[in-house]
Amino acid sequence: MPVTLADLPKRIDGVDEIETLVIDDGSTDATVEVARKHGVNHIVRLTNRKGLAEAFMTGLDACLKLGADIIVNTDGDNQYRGSDITRLIRPILDGKADMVVGDRQVDRVVHFSPIKKKLQKLGSWVVRHVSNTDVPDATSGFRAYSREAALRLNIISRFTYTLETIIQAGKKNIAISHVKVATNGKLRESRLFSSIPAYIKRSIGTMLRIYTMYEPLKTFAMMGAVVFSTGLLISLRFLWYYFFVDGGRGHIQSLILSGALMVIGFQVGLIGLVADLISGNRRLIEDCLYRVKKIEMDTISIRNSSNGVTENHESRHAEQVNKIIPTD
Repeated sequence: MPVTLADLPKRIDGVDEIETLVIDDGSTDATVEVARKHGVNHIVRLTNRKGLAEAFMTGLDACLKLGADIIVNTDGDNQYRGSDITRLIRPILDGKADMVVGDRQVDRVVHFSPIKKKLQKLGSWVVRHVSNTDVPDATSGFRAYSREAALRLNIISRFTYTLETIIQAGKKNIAISHVKVATNGKLRESRLFSSIPAYIKRSIGTMLRIYTMYEPLKTFAMMGAVVFSTGLLISLRFLWYYFFVDGGRGHIQSLILSGALMVIGFQVGLIGLVADLISGNRRLIEDCLYRVKKIEMDTISIRNSSNGVTENHESRHAEQVNKIIPTD
């Protein structure tokens, strides 16, 4: 982490103030002491390990309460170069995006094995199609968020935020972009997953869960259609034997199976309709949550202003405050 903190930019054109915030996710390696020693502005300490997704959301919430207008997330293992932050936030400063993902160009990452590169590219391709976005490096943790985007994101997964935030951005019409970034050499092994198969398993589960949450009718309709069609084909087979071969003798089992599959397929379709209604209710709840967050943040800003902690509330919209979150 000291290398990461030392590499962060001290000033950026278009940004009035840069502050750093470190999330200590229940670590045992003196993260808090190291952060204080290196002049970190804010530290959030979790008493026990919550995982990457919850640590990310904790950092996002803390940055919003601190009044950040742009939030940059980077890893504490010095994987990403601090000098790229300037380019990373540029689309947000220019008003062209609310969320920017750093593209590591995985083919050029020396310490990635050939199989990891292929899996990374395959996973990013799947996320692009699921989310209707064009992000080439979906698992990159080097990202920038505008205040508006941060207010709208709600992470459900307890595993990782990288895939879910892109899918949410696509489904919520959050303007998302990407820029090419460079990476540093590996200092330590990843602490996120024990093996590539375990990571693939959990990532697939996350993508399926999030896609189903945002497209329930389409998901269950396709599943139901497959089951119903299978039953229909089996029933057509029975009818063939019934009318043209042997009167259907000895094929009653096929008729029973086809009937069961068609009923199940129809029920799955009905589940999709119910899930779609629930999804509509979820969107209303998320909109209410967004409004509550905005009221909460505005209240905090006004209170801090009255206490002389920040500048005049009316001028807050004219400044850019960049919070950088290195996670341990």
